[in-house]
Amino acid sequence: MMKCPVCNGKTVGRVGQGQFYCWNCFVEYQLCGDVTKIFSVAEDGSLIDYEPLAIS
Repeated sequence: MMKCPVCNGKTVGRVGQGQFYCWNCFVEYQLCGDVTKIFSVAEDGSLIDYEPLAIS
């Protein structure tokens, strides 16, 4: 079973060839060989490079 690389959750769905979406933390990620690219999904559906929230 696929697990999310951000939250380690199991609520992951496939959205394309090598592309997945996590319903737990709302990120999309792509598997590119040994590299995992993580994106936030904008309101218009575009993908933005993921930056974790800074906690002060």
